[in-house]
Amino acid sequence: MKTNCPDSGTLKIYLIRHAETEWSLSGQHTSRTDLPLTCHGEEMALELKPFLAPMDFSTVLTSPKLRARKTCEIAGLGERSEIELDLAEWNYGYYEGLSSSEIRHTRWAWSVWRHGCPGGDSPSFTSDRADRLIARLCRLTGNVALFSHGQFSRVLAARWLGLPSREGRHFTMDPASVSILGYESGSTSQRVISLWNALPNSLVGSEHFEFSRP
Repeated sequence: MKTNCPDSGTLKIYLIRHAETEWSLSGQHTSRTDLPLTCHGEEMALELKPFLAPMDFSTVLTSPKLRARKTCEIAGLGERSEIELDLAEWNYGYYEGLSSSEIRHTRWAWSVWRHGCPGGDSPSFTSDRADRLIARLCRLTGNVALFSHGQFSRVLAARWLGLPSREGRHFTMDPASVSILGYESGSTSQRVISLWNALPNSLVGSEHFEFSRP
């Protein structure tokens, strides 16, 4: 069921995953560990700047974690940003720092979407957090930029569409990618994903951005 909030149809959410860290590169689950961007990650964030910095954003929100805040800053939106605690990553608890294959050595059928993480967040807790965030976003208008994390962003997208949070498993989200959640043209209630997992080299000429060459 879609989260219950008044839709205006004027909200357009630009959902940006933070750029590369050592653990995103290695596939290790990262939530509360406050890793910096790699040098390549900083370059990835800088490639977002010609697309994001010229945009007229009414609100810019970022996860409190360094990797998200730094991506926001390098992309040119740091001065406009506010910390939003609900944009933090799914808490992986005892699985922090482990890859999925390492976890399945001892729990072969494990899936974060079904089982959650011992000592961390359950699927229902993360889904409720996404719903709470969406309810706040629905009170905003215009273009809104969110700097967050891969797993939580997938939950957020699923809940935006009114799908169970486990359906986020069907989405993939690369570091420094941009996705857009919004409304079908001419509709004030039909929610859609207008763009998903787009990297900077695919954004040139996009109708969704006011591209500015450096």
